[in-house]
Amino acid sequence: MTIDLTTQFTGLDFVNPFILASAPPTESKRKILKAFEAGWGGVVTKTIGLHPVENVAGPKTIYQRTSETKPYVSREKRPDTVSHSSWNWELISDQPLEQWLPDLKEIKETYPDRMVIASIMAGAGSEEEMQNWQTLAKACVGVGCDALELNLSCPHMDRKDMGAHIANDEEIIQSVLKAVKAAVDVPIWVKLTPSSSSLIDGAGAAYAAGASSISLCNTFPSLPLMDPETMKFEVEVDGLVTSGGQGGLAILHQALDRVSSLSRAYPDKSISGIGGIKGFREAFNFIVHGAGNLQICTAAMEEKGSGGVGVKLIKELTDDLADYLERKGYSSIEEFRGVARERIVEHSQIRRKSEDYNGGYAQSA
Repeated sequence: MTIDLTTQFTGLDFVNPFILASAPPTESKRKILKAFEAGWGGVVTKTIGLHPVENVAGPKTIYQRTSETKPYVSREKRPDTVSHSSWNWELISDQPLEQWLPDLKEIKETYPDRMVIASIMAGAGSEEEMQNWQTLAKACVGVGCDALELNLSCPHMDRKDMGAHIANDEEIIQSVLKAVKAAVDVPIWVKLTPSSSSLIDGAGAAYAAGASSISLCNTFPSLPLMDPETMKFEVEVDGLVTSGGQGGLAILHQALDRVSSLSRAYPDKSISGIGGIKGFREAFNFIVHGAGNLQICTAAMEEKGSGGVGVKLIKELTDDLADYLERKGYSSIEEFRGVARERIVEHSQIRRKSEDYNGGYAQSA
């Protein structure tokens, strides 16, 4: 039986459902070409903007580890530890649009069968910012990008009209989508922050305004740890730190919860799943909760010798998926996508030890 990993998602044909998320693995032409050579089905570029970008004067990303014998979480390198999470306060791409455009054109011409999704970001609250969204969209699509991902989720932006600050403002979401859709005719993905009680409403507003997919989850806002001996944060500049984003395996279960909630609210809509995918088992769980496309970052960055693009990882993912499809007799991931959806219920619907349990409410007189 020939196994075909081709997956259609938001009207695009991916050679496999695994793509690199918008992050350091997709920050340059060199890395993206290497990723496609390794076998990734697509990439979401590191976010492209028009405003000046300058990163912190120190490390931008750390990897945190833990172990059975020394179970504390720390970036400290020590024997017999395993990956716990990543933490970063990195900003969007500092490469200007004018440099990105010829690079994107070359990437797409070199690998026409791979999907290139340009992540873009501008501000909100003015006609000028709506025009900035349109400028970015038209420029990226004009050089061959197959889709766009609107970054409405970055957890560490100084500007209050960008990123997670506006992620679930339904009026802003719809105004941005209206502007972008008026400028281009490609699938539009919207990346929202998971850290909001109004996530489902924000996603609903995006779908209603024409979003082809919601990308979940970006990193969770968090702080690095302070060492009890040195009284220093494990990453800091001049002794100071600010909120950054936690990713990697540690956010897997939270990310699945968000994807499941969105999929149950909008079972007919598309979701690109992100958050803690380290191998096929994690990817499988996103699929059964409704995701039709899988984005990966931390696991690719951590792979030694790959230049941060997961050369071995993509082979493991595609081999393991092909093996699973063959063993189970499935022709594609669509045959088991969303199967967990109906088994996620309200707490009151879980069977109790006693049939007389009434939810803890006192009986009325």
